[in-house]
Amino acid sequence: METSSPSYADNAFAVTESDGQLAAVGECPKPSRPARLRQALLGPLANIYGVSNKVLAMALAELLLSGDAKRPAWIEAGTVMIAIDTLVHNFLHRTGILRDLAAEHAYGSRCYAPNGCAPIIERIANKIDARRFNPAYPAVFPRFVQHAIWRFCAQTSFNRCNGNRIDDRAACEQLDCPVFTRRARVPMKPA
Repeated sequence: METSSPSYADNAFAVTESDGQLAAVGECPKPSRPARLRQALLGPLANIYGVSNKVLAMALAELLLSGDAKRPAWIEAGTVMIAIDTLVHNFLHRTGILRDLAAEHAYGSRCYAPNGCAPIIERIANKIDARRFNPAYPAVFPRFVQHAIWRFCAQTSFNRCNGNRIDDRAACEQLDCPVFTRRARVPMKPA
């Protein structure tokens, strides 16, 4: 069986479909808008076997943020495509943020539920003006905050808050960590 790459018509349909899904969100209360934008695009893709919200959010964030600048809904949706992986979830756990917000949960689909990791990152993003880091960024940029947390933790980046550096049975002891004095240090798996 011969397969072919998607045609221009297929791509145009996908673009039009995405525009329609985002337009369907319409005007809504500001606090619920990020979740509705995410759901408008991620929801129809949820049945793709073996592809998680994390992978979809990462791929769509790149596509939407680097896509057509004449589509402000794409940019807005791209800024809220938060990808929660174990590094981001564990950072929120280790720092005590999940505990302090009564949002403790195991890593998984709960990370995207109300009072899960994604909404917590949105709350954090609302307190940070991302334009301080790049004037071209929107003021509220949850994807940027999530990515910054991931880079802080990732072994291939800053390599600070991860299971390679911290014994999960004990609290973090990295005294030179910029978060050390400001947050609780909660073990992942207390002994």
